[in-house]
Amino acid sequence: MGFYEDQILPRGIDWGMSSERFSRLRKQYLEGVSGRVLEVGFGSGLNLPHYSHRVSHLYALDPSQLGRRLAAQRIQRVPFPVEFVEPEGPRIALPDRSVDAVVTTWTVCTIADPVAALKEIRRVLKPEGRYTFLEHGLSPDRRVARLQNLWNPIQKWAFGGCHVNREIDRLILNSGFKMLDFKNFYMEGPKVLTYTYGGVASPQ
Repeated sequence: MGFYEDQILPRGIDWGMSSERFSRLRKQYLEGVSGRVLEVGFGSGLNLPHYSHRVSHLYALDPSQLGRRLAAQRIQRVPFPVEFVEPEGPRIALPDRSVDAVVTTWTVCTIADPVAALKEIRRVLKPEGRYTFLEHGLSPDRRVARLQNLWNPIQKWAFGGCHVNREIDRLILNSGFKMLDFKNFYMEGPKVLTYTYGGVASPQ
């Protein structure tokens, strides 16, 4: 990583995504997560306060070392152990069918090969496991989608490879999942950035 992506961007994301509008959604989507959990895109641990006591162990996967340091105080406040999983390229360093739940929040937008990553998520989930996601992506509104496609190169450059024009539901379904619960909506803010995909999926 360069200096900007390594030292500046994680602090900006920690500040920008800790606002109330993000916290409300985190609480809504994460309260049902339980058991042994893998969070892909752990960042600075902004999800930690929103997990319930039913989480028994959290595996945290993120390449940012600064994010880990920013998360230190949040980790101390939760009642379950947090164990960092080291990135191994596209592979998640956990056994097959080893976790009860996987969580991604505003993460799939930045993964270089999202289908490969989602297939890894499916691999580590137990057959009855749940994948909870909260992501932003391509709007079905053609005017907004055109603007998203125009804006996307700038977004990628400024925000560490983030894409605003991915069809998150299609990516999930094409990676071997079925939807159990799914909602689409705009968050507050510019529509180019805020079309949101939220839901729960399970391995097929």
